[in-house]
Amino acid sequence: MPDFRKLIIALAVVALFAGLASAQVGGNPNGGTNAGTTFTCGVTNGSVTPTLRAEGYTEEAGDIVIICSGGQAGAVGTIIPTANITLFFNTTVTSRLLPSATVTGNQTGSANASEALLLIDEPGSGLVGYGPAQAQSFCGNPGVGAGPGGCVEWIGTSGAVIGAPVAQQVVSNVAGPSTTPGANVFQGITSGNQVTFNGIPVLPPTSSGDTRVFRITNVRVNANGITAGGATPGSVTASISINSATSIAITNSTLTVGFVQQGLSSTGTLLRSNGNTGSASSSGTSYAQCSSASVTSTSATAAVGVLQFQENFATAFKIRGGGQNGVAVAQNVPGFIYNSESNFIAPYVSSANGSLGTTGVAGLADYATRLKATFTNVPSGVSLYVSTHDVVNDFNGGFSASTGYSVYQAALVVSESASDGGVGAGPALSAQTNTFGAFQTSAVPVPYSPVAINATTGSGLAVWEIINTNANQIDTVDFGLYINYTANAAANTPAPGTISVTLSYAPTPSGGAFTSTTGAASSSTLPIPRFSDSLDITKNIANIALCTTPLLYPYVINVNGFDTGLAIANTTTDPFGTAAQAGTCNLYFYGSSAPTVNPFTTPVVATGTVYANLASTLAPGFAGYMIANCNFQFAHGFAFVSDVGARNLAMGYLALIFTSTSRSATEALNN
Repeated sequence: MPDFRKLIIALAVVALFAGLASAQVGGNPNGGTNAGTTFTCGVTNGSVTPTLRAEGYTEEAGDIVIICSGGQAGAVGTIIPTANITLFFNTTVTSRLLPSATVTGNQTGSANASEALLLIDEPGSGLVGYGPAQAQSFCGNPGVGAGPGGCVEWIGTSGAVIGAPVAQQVVSNVAGPSTTPGANVFQGITSGNQVTFNGIPVLPPTSSGDTRVFRITNVRVNANGITAGGATPGSVTASISINSATSIAITNSTLTVGFVQQGLSSTGTLLRSNGNTGSASSSGTSYAQCSSASVTSTSATAAVGVLQFQENFATAFKIRGGGQNGVAVAQNVPGFIYNSESNFIAPYVSSANGSLGTTGVAGLADYATRLKATFTNVPSGVSLYVSTHDVVNDFNGGFSASTGYSVYQAALVVSESASDGGVGAGPALSAQTNTFGAFQTSAVPVPYSPVAINATTGSGLAVWEIINTNANQIDTVDFGLYINYTANAAANTPAPGTISVTLSYAPTPSGGAFTSTTGAASSSTLPIPRFSDSLDITKNIANIALCTTPLLYPYVINVNGFDTGLAIANTTTDPFGTAAQAGTCNLYFYGSSAPTVNPFTTPVVATGTVYANLASTLAPGFAGYMIANCNFQFAHGFAFVSDVGARNLAMGYLALIFTSTSRSATEALNN
């Protein structure tokens, strides 16, 4: 992450707590009292409100900060009263479940305990005050928190001034003053659209002007459940309820914790031409069935084009966070904006995850943003290849490595849902196949890898993982796409048709790792992040067409004693190395008394043979013109018009060959 981005983020954190600059967070070790004042709490956003991807099932909602002041603390040695804090969202909560969190003594876990955390007094933030100076200490009993039977906390002393009520202190199962800091990190329990933090110790600040701060972080939500579109984004809202034995006044109890927009640009996510000069044709790049395309050739025939993924907003592509490629990053400062798929990482809150073959850690995503290309309708005999890294087009018409960053932005991975592993681990990369023959500059060769195609369904996919991004600009990531096949028109391979690609995030329900129902709910086994198929973008990428020859017979007649002989020669057998082809011809009659069966389909015309027939057989009583469209190259036609026995009038002509099946095309004689 560039240093200037860290500076901007740090400034945002400073701005958030500017109002606390003159106050102590977590009590005043110099003593004091708030006697006669009301204990009041206000709710605010913990940082800038993030933009969430509408495709996302597990989007990171913005932190919620409850700042309390006033009130009067009890006597040293008394138990700190607790409250249950519940958040209600307008969509389902999808934070990872961590029900096997380590517990001690008589503390017990909860089946729906999650990675959502509540931190008291910003421990480890570096802010001023007793609370921020404390280490993060986890209460492993989400069922009751600091309530009876849990990690009960007493009012103790800071050690600086004996008897001054300060932030939470604890003496395990023994009431009395202590200088041992109490637990300041509590785990939330999810249920549908709710997160509840049970037994949160609520100790009023010790003197006027001081504050007690409760930060709620690591709440993931189903942004796909929020309607988003147009100029106005959708909104994720949270309402806060506090239940306790004593009255706690709360202001601004509902706030917006996320704006929802489509993550992939619907206009910038597409197939570009193989020269990367613009968008490819809506029907895809055209290929002839009778002309081979080789991925190892030095010609341009194998390049289908450039698969382009583009952000719709500047933070839609994210690195994993927590470190990659063996470099660990703590990512554990409350309120810091990391712009990654991971949030506030708390390694002390974790559980085994056999499904992913790793350990689930609060706040840690399983991988960075992944981009998926799903190919469909790939005919037998056709192979597709993709570049293993992002590429940009160079001035020679070939592909070269992306130069917008010091390293690549994305890399091809082996699976759409397999975890990268623990903190600091990088993605498992797909093996590349040497370097390109086609589209390779002398300076920067482009590595590629085949796409595994299911022979039964004609489908396959490629998945890349983001490894470098910039949260201050719209990122566009391009990947080379190539085709390979051996032409065999005589055997009708590859079969004609249009190959399509669906561009999306990964993983999605179509990949089979989860369903749209399970993906939109909290889980202890499913990967994070995960996405919906609902906003996927589908484009045609390649069109394999039959090799045809259209012929025009401008005058065909079978009236008044005249008849027309029609002949079509298949000349794909020649001394020039042309691929031998065979196919039928469709005969279209236009004029008076056209036949009922129109077009008429000839039998297969084998290579090196001639099909012949009479108008009197094909279209009795017809007068007009006829167009023959033959499903092979190098068809040639001849017509012979005469009266019966050719006694009075006879003439012959060569059929005209259209240069295109379009009526605007120039007609030309075959030479």
